[in-house]
Amino acid sequence: MSHDPDPERLKALEERLEALKGREKKVSGGMGGVGGGEMAWRMVLELVTGMGLGLGLGYGLDSLFGTKPVLMIVFVLLGFAAGIRTMLRTASELGKKAGGNPDNEMRD
Repeated sequence: MSHDPDPERLKALEERLEALKGREKKVSGGMGGVGGGEMAWRMVLELVTGMGLGLGLGYGLDSLFGTKPVLMIVFVLLGFAAGIRTMLRTASELGKKAGGNPDNEMRD
């Protein structure tokens, strides 16, 4: 009982696999290989980092000057604003990569 592969069937299978691989390459998004989930996590991380830095800086200055909640609140809000600004800049980059209209974008 020999199980020699049929060359015609193997050739047909290889052609089908190549056709499927070619179709997958065409379906890829226009974000330059970066998925939407990755961009969302990047934006969340930028926001949290800005707030965390503001919290740390404000807490440190409050401890130094003895004004416990005041500077911490101010710097958390400043960190939040900086994080939002960075998120908007990232979204703008994403729009440019996806082929957005550069005339509609905000300028720094």
